[in-house]
Amino acid sequence: MKQGLETGVNKQEVAYQTIRQRILEGRYGPGHRFIIDELSRELGVSQTPVREAIRRLEAEGLVQYQRYSGVRVAPINPEAYVETLSVLAVLEGYAASAASPHLTKEDLGQLQEMLLEMERALAGMDFMEFGRLNREFHWVTVQRCGNACLLDNIRNLRAKVDAVRRNIFMVIPGRGEESLAEHRRIYELLAAQAAPEEIETFVRRHKLRTVEAFQIWQREGG
Repeated sequence: MKQGLETGVNKQEVAYQTIRQRILEGRYGPGHRFIIDELSRELGVSQTPVREAIRRLEAEGLVQYQRYSGVRVAPINPEAYVETLSVLAVLEGYAASAASPHLTKEDLGQLQEMLLEMERALAGMDFMEFGRLNREFHWVTVQRCGNACLLDNIRNLRAKVDAVRRNIFMVIPGRGEESLAEHRRIYELLAAQAAPEEIETFVRRHKLRTVEAFQIWQREGG
């Protein structure tokens, strides 16, 4: 069914957000081919904003142009995922430690509520929601670091790993429970105003545990 976009809304931005969300949710899986004309009709826009949205997604590594077959959702690249998440571990660890003295009571309350929501999502095996909350949790922990360049780099790296991470807690047995426990510990460190070095080390280690779990899963034929 054709879904017209609201008048006055930036059509290219809405097209970008809609397509990106569908990729991250798995509605458009790896290798899915985009037919620009059909997609523009579905979204109720001309082909121009759709093409502009596709270019942005290509820059993020979520889609790619392939000779003779057009635009497709990019295949999962395990090596790139491991490398990117390893760098993200370092950046988010540092950012969380820098942000920790500036977190407000509202921030801590938001993190506490997210922990409850993550617990409910995990109990209900809603791994998509768990992954979304995971991303939001970490953003709250770093957003007050006071370094715009650092935050830009974190945003860019997060975009690159999103396509794989959307399913990471579903495909790796037990990682969801481990991750939730680690998130609780991160909250405890932030709430207790622990030493920045302790926060940085734990957040970095938390991210690297996901890398290790992914590598083990791959070696075992995942």
